[in-house]
Amino acid sequence: MQLYHHPLSMNSQKVRIALEEKNLSYTVHRVNPLKARNFKPEFFRQNPGGALPVLKNGSLVICESLPILEYIDTINDPFRLHQCETVREWVRRINEWDAKLLTLSHVPERVWRFFSRFKRHVLIASMTKNPDLATLYHTKLRSMHAIEESLKSIEELAANKQQLNRLLDDAEEQLSTTQFIAGFTFSVADAAFMAVLGRIELLKVSAEYLQPRPQVSLYWKRMKERPSYKQVIGKYSARVMHLKFVIPSICNIGIRKLFMRF
Repeated sequence: MQLYHHPLSMNSQKVRIALEEKNLSYTVHRVNPLKARNFKPEFFRQNPGGALPVLKNGSLVICESLPILEYIDTINDPFRLHQCETVREWVRRINEWDAKLLTLSHVPERVWRFFSRFKRHVLIASMTKNPDLATLYHTKLRSMHAIEESLKSIEELAANKQQLNRLLDDAEEQLSTTQFIAGFTFSVADAAFMAVLGRIELLKVSAEYLQPRPQVSLYWKRMKERPSYKQVIGKYSARVMHLKFVIPSICNIGIRKLFMRF
């Protein structure tokens, strides 16, 4: 299996945790969205929208984290996604929450606008060079504009925060009676929920979201002992690792803008 991902992509983390927990063999290909590598025509053709992750297994290509998790669940010993309605419901709810709004709302506006402007240049240039993909690129441009408008909306940001709080409140109640998020054994729901908690920790908002919820905090402490966490999230949690991704990306974009190489 081939996984196209980025280490700091929350949806990529969901899938990698599931793959690691199942001890499946897979090859990773890093695609840096900060440099707009996910907008390359060869990637866009197999994954309209340019979203990460993408899983390839032979001729099979699966885009988006939810379908990929469903596919992984069918391999070898299932994680019970197909057998257990509770697992399906948790995965659905986690997938519905838009982590991008929370993430970008904690990034300085000048930073995300810098990357956003560059990505728009890449998309517009790609439309000209690849007219067969023009409609898909234009759709992506509209979705980027929608996200920027959402970041200006106090109501949408509040609704996103409220959705996360409801998710965490329900997790707190669930974990008061079970060891894992959907029962007494690890499931795909845990793989997805671990990525959410990892994003909260990455943004340094644990005091707001985790500390008031003791059962979720204890659960997170246990999950961080699992090899899958250490491999997928833990090794990239240090601030120096974030800078290793961001600073070279800024330099790369600066050079490409200077020479108009979009």
